[in-house]
Amino acid sequence: MEKIGIIGGSGLDNPSIMEDQIEIEVDTPYGKPSSPLKIGKIKGVDVVLIARHGKEHTLPPTQINFKANIHALKAQGCTHILATSAVGSLKSSIGRGNLVILDQFIDFTRHRQITFHDIFEENNPIHTPMAEPFSEDLRNLLIETCREMNLTYHKKGTVVTIEGPRFSTKGESKMFRLWGGDVINMTIAPEAILANEAGIPYAVVALSTDYDCWKDDEEPVSWEGILEIFRKNVDNVANLLINTIPKIKSAENVTENIKRRIRSIYNFPKKDIVFRDITTLFQDPKGLKDVVGEFYKRYKDKAVDAVAGIEARGFILAGVLAHELGVGCVLIRKKGKLPHKTESITYDLEYGSDTIEIHIDAIKKGQNVVLIDDLLATGGTSLAAANLIEKVGGKVTEISFIVDLPDLGGKKKLEQAGYKVFSLVDFEGK
Repeated sequence: MEKIGIIGGSGLDNPSIMEDQIEIEVDTPYGKPSSPLKIGKIKGVDVVLIARHGKEHTLPPTQINFKANIHALKAQGCTHILATSAVGSLKSSIGRGNLVILDQFIDFTRHRQITFHDIFEENNPIHTPMAEPFSEDLRNLLIETCREMNLTYHKKGTVVTIEGPRFSTKGESKMFRLWGGDVINMTIAPEAILANEAGIPYAVVALSTDYDCWKDDEEPVSWEGILEIFRKNVDNVANLLINTIPKIKSAENVTENIKRRIRSIYNFPKKDIVFRDITTLFQDPKGLKDVVGEFYKRYKDKAVDAVAGIEARGFILAGVLAHELGVGCVLIRKKGKLPHKTESITYDLEYGSDTIEIHIDAIKKGQNVVLIDDLLATGGTSLAAANLIEKVGGKVTEISFIVDLPDLGGKKKLEQAGYKVFSLVDFEGK
């Protein structure tokens, strides 16, 4: 069940949009969040609201406990986060009162706590992918609702997050424009980073209130001016949230959630390699459930007689999926591991070769088999496994993976060999 966290920016932390609300005080391993949590419903959807700057706007940007805020929402079971924020425009085309559905940030803060991974686990650095820091699914829902409400909005925008609490100098403001910034504020980057690390899809509705100080024919930004524009437009932002949240309830964000639960470990097993660690995905009950659910939906209405898994992580997927589909599970193992009479195939690796085996009676002639494994890299083992299935009389209907690393060419190799290939997510790079 979806539960939406709302982080309210200046002037948008009014909980009156919520039904059946209660207020609770919580604590976290990182201290207290910015405000008590307001828990209630919006159009039947469970929501949890935090006032980013405190109930009376007493917290300046640098003093906001972003780690506690994100942790508190995760601890409450929030599956998504929608944030609101005042921003200054760095473009003439983004006028006062315009909404911007942010898609990128530039972090220009200096004194924030911006990671949950302060200590590496077992000396392995943990680096969260951040190429696309805002949820595409949530952004699309916000854009769709802006269009339906005839609001003045911009589909994309790069926000420069500065330290604050002071505003920019003219020199800085002009520099941010040269960097490609569209808007500027003091809070979004740390929040987005931590939401990504926590594995929670996150999106922002930014309300343009001023032109910072780069525009010579406009008054430089002031707090009074920001509040004036906010008061005039607060209903638009609140109504945008009210009308978007019910759509999230039925939106499909499964593959994005799966990807966010996969940990990236750099320089493992050797330098310049990024290891995509699915153990964090399997440890998460929802992550494992989503993976199996997506594979089940793909194959439940297709003619599948057996699911074959490649040693060793493929066994986990094959066993659970075969159980869900009500078919047999076939194990493809390394040489010498199977006790009965086997068929084998030897294939080349980057350095040397390897051999895998299958029991000769594991598959009946003509049976349709889905071959499954955790990750597709160069495709050598998967191609050998598919050939092995066919050697004992099976027909490989599709080869499926949780993760594809497209830069390594495995999918292309398998498709050139005549096999259909499917993956839930992909990661660019090695």
